[in-house]
Amino acid sequence: MMFTVPILLLVLGGQAPSTTPAPDDKAPQREQAQPAGQSEPAQPAGGSSANPADGSADSDGTPDPAQNPVSTAGQTPVPPQKPPSKHDQNEPPTPEHTGIRALFGNLLEDFKLLPSMQNLYIAGAGGAAALAVHPADQSVNTYMINHYTQFNAFFAAGKYIGNTPEQIGGAIATYAWGRIFDEPKVSHLGMDLLQGQIMAEALFNPIKLATHRLRPNGSDHLSFPSGHASVTFATATVIERHLGWRKAFLAYAVATYVATSRLHDNDHWLSDVVFGAAVGTISGRTVVHHAADYWAIAPVKVPGGVAVVVTRTAPHN
Repeated sequence: MMFTVPILLLVLGGQAPSTTPAPDDKAPQREQAQPAGQSEPAQPAGGSSANPADGSADSDGTPDPAQNPVSTAGQTPVPPQKPPSKHDQNEPPTPEHTGIRALFGNLLEDFKLLPSMQNLYIAGAGGAAALAVHPADQSVNTYMINHYTQFNAFFAAGKYIGNTPEQIGGAIATYAWGRIFDEPKVSHLGMDLLQGQIMAEALFNPIKLATHRLRPNGSDHLSFPSGHASVTFATATVIERHLGWRKAFLAYAVATYVATSRLHDNDHWLSDVVFGAAVGTISGRTVVHHAADYWAIAPVKVPGGVAVVVTRTAPHN
């Protein structure tokens, strides 16, 4: 029992136990090896039988940590690794490659994932909201025009922030930063931002041509939905999917600011920017892949027939 506990601690600490022979086993060997006629050397005071060469053991053969700290260093239990945080579990998995080839390869996968029930719900909610605010289109724009001078300085930057070249430029800058400084998470964010912009452009431009709605200022028939609202909400949604709601709050505030500025500039109706926000949300959610977004469907043979098994699977990076 005396030796079982130290051996167990050594094994749990990750170090193989070093068995030390008992002093009684050594005594006969020393007596046989000692030449006849010579007396046994005197032991130190206190009856200690420690080896004078290293001074690393007490009378009972137990190592002395104070005299030989190296021998006990491996006995310290290794602290357990910190479990992944909730944020680490919810953030999208970083792909193994974030180069140009991966960027466009993932974009093809994004368009395959576009038809989904989740996107259908978002489109339905956006369409319902646009219909709900449609009766207020004229009154809201009239109010913004009547107060144009008061709000002009505040909303002046909106048309530039929400412009497609500026949004794509910011995505490319984020992507390049991650690639240059070897930060895969940053380059992954930039890659998804760029894909979100491409997805948004591919969605709202055909809708503009199909609806053929006249702008409030009468400049053309490309009013519905708002492209500025679409691309800025796509950016905000990508950031939210990567960093969480708290860190994406500012991005959503900027997107709302840009959408409102389009009413101030008399370029869009209220219903245009509402549905544009839904288009941007669909774009951002489609291009950011979480592990929970992947499903596997496989037929399984069962007695008397075939069953279909649906399971969630991790993405193949």
